[in-house]
Amino acid sequence: MAGSGASARHIFLTGTPGIGKTTLIHKACQSLNKAGLLTQGFYTEEVRVNGRRTGFDVVTLNGRRGPLARVSEQCDTFSGRRREYRVGQYSVDLQSFEQTAMPTINTRSVSPGQEPVFVIDEIGKMELFSQSFVQSVRGILDNPMTTVLATIPVSRGKPISFVEEVRNRKDAVVYTVTRENRDNILKEIVESVKCSVETFNS
Repeated sequence: MAGSGASARHIFLTGTPGIGKTTLIHKACQSLNKAGLLTQGFYTEEVRVNGRRTGFDVVTLNGRRGPLARVSEQCDTFSGRRREYRVGQYSVDLQSFEQTAMPTINTRSVSPGQEPVFVIDEIGKMELFSQSFVQSVRGILDNPMTTVLATIPVSRGKPISFVEEVRNRKDAVVYTVTRENRDNILKEIVESVKCSVETFNS
């Protein structure tokens, strides 16, 4: 961990793909909302056709949805736009991602005294093709009045410099989600977020 949950301003979840990070994000948002805390941001969701994963959508917490990526064989017809950004077999729809996700992490739209917990799922390779996203995330993290709940990929292979910058922040705590702890770590994550809001946003 880069810090302790009791003293951290930002809370990050990491873990292998499919381990349940997004599920924990959903459950944490539900608990925070029930406790009277506002949440604002986005998450990513698999798109499957006939049981086969064909891509990912970006979905905002207020219900807007847009394509994030599709398998590259769909790239010539999907959305009618040329694909230039790829991760493995997936072609990233940068324009759709920015149009859908970026407004949700804009601190200028937040009224004083109504600062939400910013939710970002995830700060990953696909999203980081957007320099606007990088700048916005860095700005939110550096803002002394914000609390961020986000997911980041595990460290493996060649490090992603911005992900490592985020992971190693001294004002953050990083929870590694595993099959062994994913069913009982939710309470600790929620309490860390609440503590941050009470300490830094009040």
